[in-house]
Formats: sequence, structure tokens, C-alpha cells
Amino acid sequence: MQEKDIKAVVRDRYSEIARQDRENCGCCDCGGSPLSQAQAIGYSSADLSSVPEEAVMGLGCGSPVAVADLKTGEVVLDLGSGAGVDVFLAADRVGLDGRVIGVDMTEQMVHRAEEIARTHGYRNVEFRRGEMERLPIDDESVDVILSNCVINLSPDKAGVFREAYRVLKPGGRLVISDIVSENPLPAEMKNDPDAWACCIGGALEQQEYLDTIRKAGFGDVEVTSCREFYIDSTAGPTREKLISITVKAYR
Repeated sequence: MQEKDIKAVVRDRYSEIARQDRENCGCCDCGGSPLSQAQAIGYSSADLSSVPEEAVMGLGCGSPVAVADLKTGEVVLDLGSGAGVDVFLAADRVGLDGRVIGVDMTEQMVHRAEEIARTHGYRNVEFRRGEMERLPIDDESVDVILSNCVINLSPDKAGVFREAYRVLKPGGRLVISDIVSENPLPAEMKNDPDAWACCIGGALEQQEYLDTIRKAGFGDVEVTSCREFYIDSTAGPTREKLISITVKAYR
């Protein structure tokens, strides 16, 4: 698939999700309520009860905020912020002396998150429409970057990590949850629009993913958690092993 086709498929899928009260399949397994799906991928009951329920969409593959060690006064950037669940969780941790910026490529997601922020009186958050490969963020302006099962949707992951490195302050940290593969995915899966939109078709092999982070300039790259799961292959009667990982790295 061409880059422009991948982006169009992803934009259309998540624009439609943003317009709905309850979500379709996204980056996590379907089944149950958005709250139960969020708990299944690592969000605690305490965290979920501390944010607006309408921000919890059941999307993602981990809980990067839980391991980001956010501090009062820090500036945080969330890549692919969706309805803002991780933005709002981070906002509580950094306090009014800090600030959290969510960036999402879909206008509908940005509008939904902004409305939730207004309704619930968040004063230390903002949402911007933009692409991860060309972030609308100044150089060396944020302390922490978060992302939850979104970078795999980009056809230019090296570009995403270069941009992340650019906007982080020296010493800043990157904390991301994402889906990777154990082995190369079949070509049929890599060219399947639905597989891309469901966070599968764009999954890199785990070592390649980690090497891409390092090549962007990051150091101390560490996998802090992982969860294996399997999907049916489109190339025959086999199953593909995928891994949900959370990674921490430093600029």
C-alpha cells in the first residue's frame, strides 16, 4: 500500500470511531465495554475512575502513563491522542503548573477531546490536529512523549521517532505502548487496509522497531512490559504472533 492510501484508510476509520458513542474494533481486542477493554490492556480502575468516562474509548494496547513517572510541572505530548484519555490522566499528574498537548490526525477526534476538556474544566490541556511525522510542536519543548498503539499506524515510523527526538528536551523521555511482530508479516497482511487500520498491518518486527528508535538518536531503550497474542494469518492456515510492548527511551 502507498503511504497516502494508508493514511486515508486510518483517517477514515478513526474519524468514524470518533463520531460513535461506542467504539468499533481498534488496536485492542473487541468485546465488552470500552471500560472493560481499557482494563484488559492495563489501565487501573483508579485511573479510569479519575478521567471522564466519554474519553475512555477502549482503544490502545497498554497504559504508558502508568510507567511514565510524570512529575508536577512537566510538559507532556501525547501522539495520537484520540478522545484524550492519556492526556487527561497525564494532566492530573503534572498539575496546573504542567501542561499536556494531544496531537491527532483526525479532526473529529480533536473536536471530541476538546469538548470533553471544556465540559470537565481541564485548564492544563490542549489538542492540536497534526501528523506524527510532522508535529506541530516546537523544537526541544516537551519533557515527556506518550503514545498508545498509534505509531504502528504510521507508514514512516523512522520519521515519527525523528520528530519525537526533535521536540523532546535534552534528557526528556519517550514512553510508548505499541504492537510489534515476532516474525515478518505476510505481504497480504501488510497490504490489507483493514489490517493497517486495526494496528496489525503496519507492525514491525520487535527488534527492527527498537532499532528504529535507537537510530533516531534515543538511548537507554528498554522494554518495560510485553504481552503476546495471536491472529489468524491471511496467507494460509497459520497464526501470526504479535506482541504488545511498552517501551521507555531517553533523548
